[in-house]
Amino acid sequence: MHHFHYRNGILYAEDLPIEEIAQNIGTPFYLYSYQTLTRHYRVFDEALSELNHLICYSVKANSNLAILRIFSKYGAGADVVSGGEIFRAKKAGVDPKKIVFSGVGKTEEEILYGLQEGILMFNVESRNEFEVIKTLAKKTGKKVPISFRVNPDIDPRTHPYISTGLKTSKFGIESEEALGLYMEAKACKEVQVLGISCHIGSQITELGPFIETFERIKELHEILAKKGFEIRYVDLGGGLGITYKDESPPHPSEYSRSLIERAKNMGCTFIFEPGRVLVGNAGILVTKVLYRKQNGGKEFVIVDAGMNDLIRPSLYRAYHEILPIRREERPLIKANIVGPVCETTDFFAQEREIQEVKPGELLAIMGAGAYGFSMSSNYNSRVRTAEVLVKEDQMWIIRKRETYEDLIRGEFIPEFLND
Repeated sequence: MHHFHYRNGILYAEDLPIEEIAQNIGTPFYLYSYQTLTRHYRVFDEALSELNHLICYSVKANSNLAILRIFSKYGAGADVVSGGEIFRAKKAGVDPKKIVFSGVGKTEEEILYGLQEGILMFNVESRNEFEVIKTLAKKTGKKVPISFRVNPDIDPRTHPYISTGLKTSKFGIESEEALGLYMEAKACKEVQVLGISCHIGSQITELGPFIETFERIKELHEILAKKGFEIRYVDLGGGLGITYKDESPPHPSEYSRSLIERAKNMGCTFIFEPGRVLVGNAGILVTKVLYRKQNGGKEFVIVDAGMNDLIRPSLYRAYHEILPIRREERPLIKANIVGPVCETTDFFAQEREIQEVKPGELLAIMGAGAYGFSMSSNYNSRVRTAEVLVKEDQMWIIRKRETYEDLIRGEFIPEFLND
């Protein structure tokens, strides 16, 4: 459920007409509903109430400081994959002892930064990374809290680009190798083994892959317990899907019920890393129709947002519902809804049936709260768009629209080119 709805044919965000926001700040812009964000977090948290758990919001899904702050005020930690995400989480008030650091390519500088900030643990993803961590621990004299990210070789049955738990994936460590690394870590005074970690993918809409994964992680937990390990955390990652079109993902309560019985007597805290399921349907991208044209018998609706603003349709052929801000009785047309970027793949929908629209009208690209702005770019030297938060009938700009000057900030022309 989200708080974007029609009243008398006008699309609202909570109690504020979206047209009014567009008149104030122009287009395109990302728009988030506070009530949707907080409701999604509460539902997820309450579903897990029978488990000793810690929610570490997946920062990569949407890293705006205001979004991070909302979740941190509700007690969430952060799942991060870069030093920059640690920085953002800290700036938003996230407790460092609730930050877990994943990712296959942590640099020495990022590892040292995480150590300096006192994060909860590093999810180690390779033998090489383990060796680097041991070396840095010796240099700093700090004992590094770690888990190993185990690759359970489970097919999450999602888009191949967002599958991360298969044996052929770059992520994690094969189960066979992981046990040997755990034994090495136990004998190593530079690290403290705190847990087991895994993550099999994103936008997963079936319970089966989660259950299979849990069973394999539980087997490893039992083996480690017999070998004298005190596993304090089992990080089950994220990946629970949302409805973009006709998907029927499990409710968080179904997900939780599938784990509760299996988790008995494990005696650990379970870490969950939701991202999309919290923010995906809490955000939309609002864009204005610039032009209409026909080429080769195809109808094109050209809007002022582009693939640099929302790349998911171009990258994954992802479906996003597209709604008119003003819903009226009009003929339906079948159109390609495209942006101004100089790429053929710059589209939001192809052969989509929509209400006929005219230049100057507004459209809402739904389900854009996750992997929207966080994956945006300045391609074609386009300024990145504004982000807006609505609570009831009030709005806040939580990221200003960039200017042309922002595009060249940090760039310099060498003196010899000025002769």
